[in-house]
Amino acid sequence: MNSVRRPRIRRPWRLAAEASALLIALVVAFPLYWMVLGAFKPAGEIESSEPRPWTLSPSLDSFRRVFEQQDFGRYFVNSLVVAGSVVIASALIAFLAATAVTRFRFRFRTTLLIMFLVAQMVPVEALTIPLFFQMRDFGLLNSLGSLILPHIAFSLPFAIWMLRGFVKAVPEALEEAAYIDGASRGRFLWQILFPLVLPGLVATSVFSFISAWNDFLFAKSFLIGDTSQSTLPMALLVFYKPDEPDWGGVMAASTVMTIPVLVFFVLVQRRLVSGLGGAVKD
Repeated sequence: MNSVRRPRIRRPWRLAAEASALLIALVVAFPLYWMVLGAFKPAGEIESSEPRPWTLSPSLDSFRRVFEQQDFGRYFVNSLVVAGSVVIASALIAFLAATAVTRFRFRFRTTLLIMFLVAQMVPVEALTIPLFFQMRDFGLLNSLGSLILPHIAFSLPFAIWMLRGFVKAVPEALEEAAYIDGASRGRFLWQILFPLVLPGLVATSVFSFISAWNDFLFAKSFLIGDTSQSTLPMALLVFYKPDEPDWGGVMAASTVMTIPVLVFFVLVQRRLVSGLGGAVKD
């Protein structure tokens, strides 16, 4: 006699959790939807006193004005250079530093780790003026170096703390076995340890990339004379005029700025999930 399979009834708390998660996702995604919608709306609908969450006559005029800007391509390349340099440099430095504070015993090691944690608590706005004078003394004002160096410095504490857990999770017996087999310290570091902590590197790289790509404060403060070194967030100022702001151009430029972040996220999505999972597990 065949048994009748009863439908599985979800518990009320689980339904409430799923509904809450869906509501939060909608709230978070709505600004992105409004940004993309504003990029495709014609000027008449954007300036209307009765905004609607849809458009029946989408237009590419805002995107056309964005790409017709003479320096937009240069701003895009500058942003890629800054974000790419920050991701690569911070990942390599954080990997070496996390390995050092995890595998080696030395004086003030705990103090150094606490200093990394304290550095995360200092607001970026409080350090902008001291960094301005420091970049001036180094002769880096009005150059991409004035953006790359501060972002590397601000991304390192978080990256080192996160990678420390990944390095610690690698058994020391594996390192000893590699040395017994004749592997040098450098070979173990780059051929064995580096691939094992790569998910953590990817996870930290995402945060470094987003922070450097979306930076406006440092770009506005340190690039004050040479517009050829400006980045994409500075391009938004071209469309924002106090007397007559071009909201369609602002939304279209913001949409174009978001695309590389989404592409980067999609490329590293699998390793990002495993990296965050490993960090939580640790």
